[in-house]
Amino acid sequence: MRKSLLCLSLLLAVSLSACGKSKTPETNQGTGGTAGGGGTATVDAAAIYKQNCTSCHGVNLEGGGAPKLQNVGAKYSKDQIAGIVSNGKGAMPSFKGRLSDADINGLADWLAAKK
Repeated sequence: MRKSLLCLSLLLAVSLSACGKSKTPETNQGTGGTAGGGGTATVDAAAIYKQNCTSCHGVNLEGGGAPKLQNVGAKYSKDQIAGIVSNGKGAMPSFKGRLSDADINGLADWLAAKK
């Protein structure tokens, strides 16, 4: 019993540490961009998601150990999603020091469209 509890704890710790282990490379450093700006996007939200989120939330936003994000925009607003990404929530780590504000806002905008 004790051995299986130790193995389960170790597996959980390794899984959670993998959720935010890599740092995003610098993306286009323009202004923050706006949703209705008519210009080109300043961040590639799908690439940011792929590099930082897939290990926990899955390639197709299907979840796994972490919540699925396929319809996250139906539950949370863009600002709420940005707050969760910035500050973390539950087992999810904070990405405030790992991603720029523009990257967080671009990712939140992209995820909020998933309804």
